[in-house]
Amino acid sequence: MTALVRLRLDIAYDGSDFAGWARQPNQRTVQGVIEDALARMLRLDPPPMLTVAGRTDAGVHARGQVAHVVVPVAAYSAINGTMPRRLAGLLPPDVRVWRVSIAPEGFDARFSALSRRYVYRVCDNPFGVEPLRRHDVLWHPRPLDLPRMNDAARRLVGENDFAAYCRRREGATTIRELLRYEWARDDRDQHLALATVEADAFCHSMVRALVGALLMVGDGRRDVEWPQQVLAARVRDSAVNVAPAHGLSLEEIRYPGAEGLARRAQETRRVRTLNATAAAEPAPAGPPQEASPTGDRGAR
Repeated sequence: MTALVRLRLDIAYDGSDFAGWARQPNQRTVQGVIEDALARMLRLDPPPMLTVAGRTDAGVHARGQVAHVVVPVAAYSAINGTMPRRLAGLLPPDVRVWRVSIAPEGFDARFSALSRRYVYRVCDNPFGVEPLRRHDVLWHPRPLDLPRMNDAARRLVGENDFAAYCRRREGATTIRELLRYEWARDDRDQHLALATVEADAFCHSMVRALVGALLMVGDGRRDVEWPQQVLAARVRDSAVNVAPAHGLSLEEIRYPGAEGLARRAQETRRVRTLNATAAAEPAPAGPPQEASPTGDRGAR
């Protein structure tokens, strides 16, 4: 039997020219590019399969993405310590693997995560976005009132059914715990507004829908109470505009200490209901198909 080792990869990418994270036929994806580079470097056929913490959509960026991959010990040992440098020579300039390490026992990039933190960047300068930032900052031509937006955002924090802000998937729960949602001005550019959104997990399009709703509050088109009213309805509201992908970046994945990784993975595999936890569901046999309850299938 071939001896195997599980590796953790810390990844960053500019999502502008990718059709999202997940490998798709005839599409350029982050997963596909990295897996093909790993296959070439480790001389593996077929390519090894990555399991990711948060599956991002087309156009979404990442600074703090995490994935794991299982490879033969012999292949890894042959190049141990040089993987990031070798990958730098194989990967295109819009994706980088900054760190490769042997994963602690019990580590699962997807299921062991405690939370994901995203940042959405918006410029409300009436003259537009600085040209060098046009790929990662959304231009919003109306001035934004951040105190109003933070008032509305606070009302959404906590464990709730976010069905109104998610694209539903058959059999997937839309219950999430929103740990943090706040808006602030960039210290160096007062026209740049940053939304920090952190949750234990995200369902499909959740972050961008939350941002879209708050932009309508910030420019005065909706009352402060409106996003909470939409949340309480638990029905997707067509009035909520999903913000464009390019303003969104995955900044950080948080994990417990080594002693808590396996326990966290087991907890995360459970089907959630509000104020209750149902019986555990079996882990998926293949690659994760949605970010519930740990990935962001997601936030994008």
